[in-house]
Amino acid sequence: MRNPLFLALLLLAGCIPQVDAPEKPSKAQKPGEPDKATLQCHADLRREGVEFRILPDRLFENGCTAIGTVQLRDIGTPVTNLGAMTCVLARQFARWSREAVQPAAERWLGSRVARIESFGTYSCRPVNGQAGGRLSEHGRSNAVDVAAFVLADGRRVTVLDGWNAEDENVRRFLRDAHQAGCRRFGVVLGPDANAYHRNHFHFDMGQGPYCR
Repeated sequence: MRNPLFLALLLLAGCIPQVDAPEKPSKAQKPGEPDKATLQCHADLRREGVEFRILPDRLFENGCTAIGTVQLRDIGTPVTNLGAMTCVLARQFARWSREAVQPAAERWLGSRVARIESFGTYSCRPVNGQAGGRLSEHGRSNAVDVAAFVLADGRRVTVLDGWNAEDENVRRFLRDAHQAGCRRFGVVLGPDANAYHRNHFHFDMGQGPYCR
């Protein structure tokens, strides 16, 4: 016959839930060390023939950052005013230029794009530059604004003048470029979004999807 005390201990043990051993903490990421997603993004850019420079991580006032950023040097089409961009934004921008902009230009305008003109990337400011607003994705180096396309035949197509231009082919080109952005970026804003974007396309990899 078993000891009554032994039986009581067994019953008590059955009422105590089993606790798994805690997992060992993962190796802490060193300051300035890219995470796995960023390293994979670097590999993607190299595989796709994009030339870029890895930038040091930087923290600024008002919550603005440049973390995991690169500067695009050659994506196949020259682009003006490109500064710090998160790697995933840079990758999607290069793909948009190569896979969407050039084919659309040839289809609707009969010419390749010789240069893309941007308003830039990093800018420490609130959304739409309105004081008191939430931080723009530009303040996280996570957005780029595109204003115009210069064609190999010398024509210059701007978002401001071309979105509602009389030339249907210009309108179709810009709308193709805009819609292609919606398939590649998290948030896309253009002239139909609001007056702040009447003269450019805004692309970012923040919360989304949102296309307007």
